[in-house]
Amino acid sequence: MPKASDKKSSYEKDIPSNPKDWKKWKEERKRQKRKWKEEALIKKLEKEKERKKNEEEEKTRAIEEEKVKERLGVQQTVSIALPGSILDNAQSPELRTYLAGQIGRSAVIFNVDEVVIFDETGSTNRSVEGQYDGIGKKGQANVQLARILQYLECPQYLRKSFFPQHKDLQYAGLLNPLDSPHHMRADQKCYYREGVVLDKPVAQGKGSYVNVGLLKEVQIDKQLQPGVRVTVKLAELETEKKNFKGKVVTPSLPKVEGGLYWGYQVRLASSIGAVFTECPYKDGYDMTIGTSEKGDCVDKMEKTKYRHALVVFGGVKGLECSLEADEALEEDDPSALFQHYINTCPQQGSGTIRTEEAILITMSALRPVLCNTEQETS
Repeated sequence: MPKASDKKSSYEKDIPSNPKDWKKWKEERKRQKRKWKEEALIKKLEKEKERKKNEEEEKTRAIEEEKVKERLGVQQTVSIALPGSILDNAQSPELRTYLAGQIGRSAVIFNVDEVVIFDETGSTNRSVEGQYDGIGKKGQANVQLARILQYLECPQYLRKSFFPQHKDLQYAGLLNPLDSPHHMRADQKCYYREGVVLDKPVAQGKGSYVNVGLLKEVQIDKQLQPGVRVTVKLAELETEKKNFKGKVVTPSLPKVEGGLYWGYQVRLASSIGAVFTECPYKDGYDMTIGTSEKGDCVDKMEKTKYRHALVVFGGVKGLECSLEADEALEEDDPSALFQHYINTCPQQGSGTIRTEEAILITMSALRPVLCNTEQETS
């Protein structure tokens, strides 16, 4: 068994036995130590450089987020509200669907951010289930109108993921496309895209894969539940890598940062009063406009600053019918609900103006009042 004294360290084994080689060995050891110190110093400097770079990136990201929040805070939005009962005025399921398509087209043409469908019948049924049962029968007109509007707003490549076959959508495939900026084809280049989170395995902490309508999937920065719709900002437009990289952003960002109209949200309201009380914006609508042939001429309306505007349209019997059906409101005069109660088509030749026609007429007449000043001057 070897003694402890027989064991030599690697350092001792390297020591030359010949005195002539001693000086050479000593110089070599000094060079090696200097090299180690230089390598350690380089690693330290690289770590410090990386740390500073990360701090700068974090600082820049924080500044950008603050700017986005600031822009979001002053963002102008336009909402329209109308009763779903207008579908009951259509003579067939095909015309019923086409009427809903006209509403969707009008909303996109005038950059509407929110479409509110309210019940003017006084029904207590707030279910989102139901379908059209035929002419002359009570159908879920509010739900069907909302469903078709949501279907149209959804980019074509995502519809199979979010809209299973339904009787309400039986003729939706025949409708004219909205051709909104977020309805992109695979060859279109844009940093922003709508997508659906895929149920595809990914390493822990590596985010999720999203289908955004491109030939390649996008790997996002967050791990989300499969089947969720997200707005993605791509890191780059062209890449030779296997997957695109991107991050999940708020749906408002394409409009705020890129100046792109990004579709509308659909909301169901149980009554005309709920249109106001269930407003999704923190401070509510600060400009409310009611439309009626009994209102003041639209030409007298002046442009004022606003953040969230709401334009309300009546059904076949006008806003008076909607007001009567809402038991929570004690007001009898619809003009008392709005800051502006206007007639957008004075001296009309026809005895009636259909709601889908009124939307086009009204939004055209209100454009000088509702247009975004910043967009106009930019």
